Amino acid sequence: MKANLDKSAANLVAVAVLFIASAVLAIGIRESAAMNTAIVILKVGIVLLFLFAGIWYVKPANWTPFLPQNTGEFGHYGWSGVLRGSALVFFAYIGFDAVSTAAQETRNPKRDLPIGILVSLSICTVLYILVSGVLTGLVPYTELGIPHPISVGIQATPFPWLGWIVDLGAVLGLGSVILVMLLGQSRVFYAMSRDGLLPAIFSRIHPRFRTPFLPTLLTGAVVAIPAALFPIAVLGHMVNIGTLLAFAIVCASVLVLRVRRPDLDRPFKVPGYPWVPICGVLTSIGLMCFLPLETWERLGVWMGLGLVIYALYGRKHSRVQALRKSAQSAVLTSVRT
Repeated sequence: MKANLDKSAANLVAVAVLFIASAVLAIGIRESAAMNTAIVILKVGIVLLFLFAGIWYVKPANWTPFLPQNTGEFGHYGWSGVLRGSALVFFAYIGFDAVSTAAQETRNPKRDLPIGILVSLSICTVLYILVSGVLTGLVPYTELGIPHPISVGIQATPFPWLGWIVDLGAVLGLGSVILVMLLGQSRVFYAMSRDGLLPAIFSRIHPRFRTPFLPTLLTGAVVAIPAALFPIAVLGHMVNIGTLLAFAIVCASVLVLRVRRPDLDRPFKVPGYPWVPICGVLTSIGLMCFLPLETWERLGVWMGLGLVIYALYGRKHSRVQALRKSAQSAVLTSVRT
């Protein structure tokens, strides 16, 4: 009975956090950006504190073997385990594309967005590698398959009292991720509404706060349902496969647009074209293949729901479709005359 109560309380806390984050985003981008900046500075400081406290007590013997042999089960250690693990922890990189969704709220998006995405991606990748190296050097990898591995790692140092600070950093890190993801999704709904793919209510701006408050609050309410009811492992798999599919589509779109619309203004061009987008497509799809079959089934259901919404509403109201039909009519008219 106590376990059920604890689980229910945790779910209610998740719902409360989502509604608070949605309210902050609805109030204004400056307020939410200021809060997120403060959280990011604090959690990066805690990460650096963990690295500084733990790097002196790393045991290189814990890194042997560097690649544990497969146990005979696909995805359990060995190279298949590395690839499955990459697909499962891919959620750590999903926040970077959210930067692009705030393009309309930046002063110089042509310059600021590429710099923001690439610099933040580089810094976070270095921090991820350092934390993983120090953590597995402090504690054998076989003891880290738990919900709070960083806390276990800090206990292996002479500074176990830092555990509560590390836990605080983990909580704040989740909070900032929630804030950024809700911001990104609400802006995606806003852009889709302006393109006619969703009803006009999704692009309505609050007269005082100047934010798309309705999609922001709706996103928080919809996300709160699975957060309260579904297991975290299922949600993690769904987030990963959805993000990987989106990345694959974006990389493929770069290839298509370069061919179909070479006339478009491109302030930032992908370096190493066409190999970088090709590798992006192959890598994303390849990682998707290492996710469980039931995750693919859920993706199919979710994609089917989206296609139904597009068929019933988006296709008829799409501005792109309207412009295309108008262009085709103009061509036919000129041919007839």
